[in-house]
Amino acid sequence: MPHRFPGRQRTILLVDDERPILMLLSEYLTSQGFQVLTARDGQAGLTTARSARPDLIVLDVMLPRLDGYAVARALKGDPATAAIPIIVFSTR
Repeated sequence: MPHRFPGRQRTILLVDDERPILMLLSEYLTSQGFQVLTARDGQAGLTTARSARPDLIVLDVMLPRLDGYAVARALKGDPATAAIPIIVFSTR
């Protein structure tokens, strides 16, 4: 059953360089009522997080341009994004 949030749709940012993983997670989360944003490298993920201010970030560790740890450090070090929860994962 899809999650319903009163007031507004919750946004999740998925950051992963593997298209099949992005598609699978995005499709599932969208079916559950979430708005989903995606980025395929660390720098794009950082830029998107800063501009969109999602409710949650799901972040791969191994990313081109900027790895997941560096993205998480940058976001947690910025008062504007420090409160956004981050789930870090790796498929390897």
